Amino acid sequence: MSTVQQMCQAARDAQPALATASTDTKNAVLRGVADLLMERADTILASNALDLAAAEEAGLSSAMVDRLRLDHKRLGGIAAAVRDIAALPDPIGDISDLVRRPNGLRVGRMRIPLGVVAMIFESRPNVVIDAGALCLKSGNAAILKGGREAAHSNLALAQVLRDALTAQGLPADAVVHLTERGQVSELLEQAQTVDLVIPRGGEGLIRYVTQNSQIPVVQHYKGVCHVFVDDTADLAMAADIAVNAKTQRPGVCNALETLLVHRAVAEKFVPAVANTLSETGVELRGCERARALWPDMTPAGDADWHAEYLDLILSVRVVDDMDAAIEHIRIYGSDHTESIITSDYGRANAFVASVPSSAVMVNASTRFNDGGELGLGAEIGISTSRLHAFGPMGLKELTTQKFVVYGEGHVRP
Repeated sequence: MSTVQQMCQAARDAQPALATASTDTKNAVLRGVADLLMERADTILASNALDLAAAEEAGLSSAMVDRLRLDHKRLGGIAAAVRDIAALPDPIGDISDLVRRPNGLRVGRMRIPLGVVAMIFESRPNVVIDAGALCLKSGNAAILKGGREAAHSNLALAQVLRDALTAQGLPADAVVHLTERGQVSELLEQAQTVDLVIPRGGEGLIRYVTQNSQIPVVQHYKGVCHVFVDDTADLAMAADIAVNAKTQRPGVCNALETLLVHRAVAEKFVPAVANTLSETGVELRGCERARALWPDMTPAGDADWHAEYLDLILSVRVVDDMDAAIEHIRIYGSDHTESIITSDYGRANAFVASVPSSAVMVNASTRFNDGGELGLGAEIGISTSRLHAFGPMGLKELTTQKFVVYGEGHVRP
């Protein structure tokens, strides 16, 4: 067996112990992870510094470097998210929809782990802990394959997970960490031992995994997120939301990429928000109507409406009405996150019903499409496909259900 085959088999062999572990034991593992993150903070940040230095030398974009960066505050946030996961109800073993059939049989559905989940990701070392913690709580073994740009950080974080497992008498191989770039293609062939693959990163990575995997894939495609400013919007609130959605952390998938503005408020709103955004360093690219109101915008082409910039760049388009905004989103969106800013309750409901994305906001920033913000504790990714999950994937999305049947000597006539 190759190294990849051996490691996947080790994860498969370790998974039953995790699947049958008590909630108290799993929560103890997670609390141990949070404690170790703080105890080893200096070591983890030293490893991260090596990755940051290599990223700067390689000329990675500021957005990529920001995704890669850890500091004491971010590490504390990761530990807090792990504690939040420990505090969540354990979905495993829950029986729902229990009904008695006319023949007396009782039929229900029990929630169970998926099995072995492989996570292939780029840049963001926090994914090691987020994915590992969610898999552990949901009874899944985790195979983690990060990008080489975060190799030192990922290794230090994966060791935290493994040490926390063994401290509670669970097999360390319930978390397996692959380190070589060439291992991805072989990992995608391990259908005998791996149940699900979740790629998280750039569009190129996700397309490669989707096209080459022999294992089912949950896709986390790009986030081309929109905010539509309706003609009934509170324009001060709309400006605050647009600025937050674009600039609070531009290098993430739920950041705003295209601002759509109703023509009735464009003359007043576009110059005001453009001025604010420009002062914060945002490059604006606009349609002809938007540029007529703020000439410093670069002309936007078709590629801009499709773009996930992951940077301080924003496309701006003036539209005739809400229907035109929805049509734009249907053509150019990625089914990730959209928001409407409006004071009209009927339009808000119509927008929510018509937009097919994984999360639709009303009078709120797109940045709230996040597992932690939506009460999931953390997320393993934001699925933009509809099978088997759509939107942020938390504990429940890492499980499935099996039928359980209770009889009293029943035989089928």
